[in-house]
Amino acid sequence: MKRKICVVVTARPSYARIKTALTAIRSHPDLELQLVVAASAVLERYGDALKYIKADGFEVKSTVFMVLEGENLVTSAKSTGLGMMELATVFDNLKPDMVITIADRYETLATAAAASYMNIPLVHMQGGEVTGSIDEKVRHAVTKLADYHFTCTEIASERVRRMGEHAEHVYTTGCPSIDIAADVLKAPELDFNPFSRYGGVGDPVDLKQGYVVVLQHPVTTEYESSRKHIVETLYGVKDANLATLWFWPNVDAGSDGTSKGIRIFREKEKPVNFHFFKNFEASDFLKLLCNSKSIIGNSSVAIRECSFLGVPAVNVGTRQSGRERGSNVIDVDYDRHQILGAIQKHLSTGKRERSNLYGDGKAGVRIADLLSEVPLHFEKKLAY
Repeated sequence: MKRKICVVVTARPSYARIKTALTAIRSHPDLELQLVVAASAVLERYGDALKYIKADGFEVKSTVFMVLEGENLVTSAKSTGLGMMELATVFDNLKPDMVITIADRYETLATAAAASYMNIPLVHMQGGEVTGSIDEKVRHAVTKLADYHFTCTEIASERVRRMGEHAEHVYTTGCPSIDIAADVLKAPELDFNPFSRYGGVGDPVDLKQGYVVVLQHPVTTEYESSRKHIVETLYGVKDANLATLWFWPNVDAGSDGTSKGIRIFREKEKPVNFHFFKNFEASDFLKLLCNSKSIIGNSSVAIRECSFLGVPAVNVGTRQSGRERGSNVIDVDYDRHQILGAIQKHLSTGKRERSNLYGDGKAGVRIADLLSEVPLHFEKKLAY
């Protein structure tokens, strides 16, 4: 009998981080994929990842609406509780043999808690990493709830073991998003028109002389400063005087401040070389990055996929504090002058040396094979 593997995708980056594993699970002879799409991944205003998931041919077993309007600390906490309630019902209906939760968002915690209380073996992907804000608390909490740990780096695996998890339950698989990046490197040319394919806001900009990509999210523990933070990035990028492709933030506490800062800047400055997007299909987004002069902001894609691609990155603020990084990253404060200086430095030096820090491009198949082999029933005991 095939093992039923329930994977919960809750946000647009989560899909990219699990896509090749979903493909490998679906095609594995001993596994049955149960895909659940929830939270901001089902909302159009945050890029409607569900649309891209279905376009890729995946069958969605259940969709979960759990995000409360407001983008503040209270709604984040309440959305987590609502997610636990809704996902418990989904798990009861699907009766999976294992549940997979991804990374460190509040929806991840809801998935982990629901599965744990229902005695369903839980697999946590991307545990053991260190970053700023509340994400680190959530990530480590999910680690303690999880039964198996599929990490991206050896240092992350060691950190999970030091948290008391048994070594035989910790596997360094690499990140499935690197699998997509590896495929992109086989044909890295920007072979599509971003404006005709994805629309967006603003007039099309000339990409022939080079462009930068910006993706900056609010920091939950600094959410009251999110508008101030984004303004510094907006003007730092503006002063670089480059064609700019800007992506809207995730649904986090403070994202309303980030979005408002962008809208006011757009109305006040009327920048002719800025174009704004909600979301791209994963391969297209990585092709866009691969051909850019730099990525600016605080997204983990700058640290993870861009290290593999060798794309120069300007990491702004504290959101990625402590995360392992390659030589492609320059860290700066929320300061327009530092941001501009880092962009200019990247422009003068160009592409960086590629790094396999977060994977070798074979994580998806590796994960599916592990899911077919690990024991389903065991008594979890701490290593200490």
